[in-house]
Amino acid sequence: MGDTRANGRFRSQEWFDNPNNPGMTALYLERYQNQTFTREELQSGRPIIGIAQTGSDLAPCNKIHVFLMDRIKAGIRDAGGVPMEFPVHPIQETGKRPTAALDRNLQYLSLVEVLHGYPIDAVVLTTGCDKTTPALLMGAATVDIPAIALNGGPMLDGWWQGKRSGSGSMIWESRRLLAEGKIDYEEFMQRACSSSPSLGHCNTMGTASTMNAIAEALGMSLPGQAAIPAPFRERMQAAYETGRRIVEMAHEDLKPSDILTREAFENAIVVNTAIGGSTNAPPHLVAIARHAGVDLTTQDFQTYGYDVPLLVNMQPAGEYLGESFFRAGGVPAVMEELRRAGRLHEGAMTASGRTVGENISGLGSLDTDVIRPFDQPMRERAGFLVLSGNLFDEALMKTSVISDDFRQRFLRNGKFEARAVVFEGPEDYHHRINDESLGIDEHTILFIRNVGCVGYPGSAEVVNMQPPDAVLMEGIRHLPTVGDGRQSGTSESPSILNATPEAVVGGGLALLQTGDRVCLDLEAGTLNALVEDAEWQARRAAWQRPELTHQTPWQEIYRQTVGQLGRGGCLELATAYQRISKELPRDNH
Repeated sequence: MGDTRANGRFRSQEWFDNPNNPGMTALYLERYQNQTFTREELQSGRPIIGIAQTGSDLAPCNKIHVFLMDRIKAGIRDAGGVPMEFPVHPIQETGKRPTAALDRNLQYLSLVEVLHGYPIDAVVLTTGCDKTTPALLMGAATVDIPAIALNGGPMLDGWWQGKRSGSGSMIWESRRLLAEGKIDYEEFMQRACSSSPSLGHCNTMGTASTMNAIAEALGMSLPGQAAIPAPFRERMQAAYETGRRIVEMAHEDLKPSDILTREAFENAIVVNTAIGGSTNAPPHLVAIARHAGVDLTTQDFQTYGYDVPLLVNMQPAGEYLGESFFRAGGVPAVMEELRRAGRLHEGAMTASGRTVGENISGLGSLDTDVIRPFDQPMRERAGFLVLSGNLFDEALMKTSVISDDFRQRFLRNGKFEARAVVFEGPEDYHHRINDESLGIDEHTILFIRNVGCVGYPGSAEVVNMQPPDAVLMEGIRHLPTVGDGRQSGTSESPSILNATPEAVVGGGLALLQTGDRVCLDLEAGTLNALVEDAEWQARRAAWQRPELTHQTPWQEIYRQTVGQLGRGGCLELATAYQRISKELPRDNH
């Protein structure tokens, strides 16, 4: 049998310009030239550039990309490429039930199938809302064609009664005020809406801003673009330049595997601490690394990131919001502070075609109240602590949001022994949190379980549990909280979360009972139930895995294939598929 491959410069030529297989070329070509494209374009030898569109009415955080699309396409065409926009499965953090995390892996699968099975030579990833950024980076890493991320950008700063109103952060503050009787329902809604004044994703350093900063720190986007607010003219310019650059990357064959190296991930961990990044960053970054074939663990966040100072004064760990962060220099300014301190791998390659050091050298903070110098930080040693014990193998605690009051009440000597109160999910929490018979006070740690990847399903952002109303009225804003789920990156709650393994698969949290004594020891990095070994083993022997109810086919598939948060919450079978663009898919007729 003769060779029927085109063997051209770009993989799209196997579809559109293959004289060795004229029957299939005709079939592929005829339908694509009946709308936007001409035969001449498709057979010109120019790279076909896919644009993964995540914006829609269902996904308002990313809807800015609907308006950026013309500029992306203009950049692609001006650089000699042929743009092809396509949709991916939508994700909206605040819209999807039971949790948007359930759909991260679904969006990942959607992108992988498109990039592998269609005539696309390189791709622009339109990122923004929390899960879209890791999902698209995971997919690009799996397929491994040239790829570049373009963030939609944060919203403009919100304002309420003369003070900055940060997305998410305003919700948690208003929730407390409502419980204390200081505001009513109508004011709660007004305050919440004040934090969302324009197109864009969260204007706080929540998971959206964190993951887009990390995409830039990894080298997967052009330097400086992550922090540009969505409505700013610079955002349109970034869209155009990204379109131009991806065509160059197609010609250079600069792929995710050239960028997503171990050094790049270590850079991202360091940057995450310096910006006060979300506790959702570790599972997402571990997932990206696994799909890229890079060995990364949750422990690496403590090893490489814990002793890094907090440089960015931005809610929820600080005062300012996205506009100020951008004007102070954004991610490049932070990275330059870290570079000068010797905390970055300067030689890591980036999507710009230059190294990290070349991208950021000479750039520094333009406002040292917003982005602090390395030797004058907001907080020393501001990274994540990774805890372990008989309740879990690992869990995270974000130290940059530990307030002076919380530290004085609960962590004065680095150790806190308390009584456990256990909730079986958010419904149980909301139903019973104000039950006086539970005896919740400042000598209590609140636990929530069955809310992880398998249990919820998807791992819900519910660990930042608010104290009972009576405790709030005593002036105690936070109690220590622990769970096998996650919490919003916009929350300032210093929770212990992402507990692995989760309760429903037999993690130690499943054995804990209300009334047990527990001990948190930050010096030792442990959280343990103070239960006699014989009693603990008896509970283990008596434990039965709960029966799970699936509401959709995807929930059942997800639960059967997902791993734990400590390993990225990946579809475990998918991590074996790497750099799959090396093999072309078979013809379809």
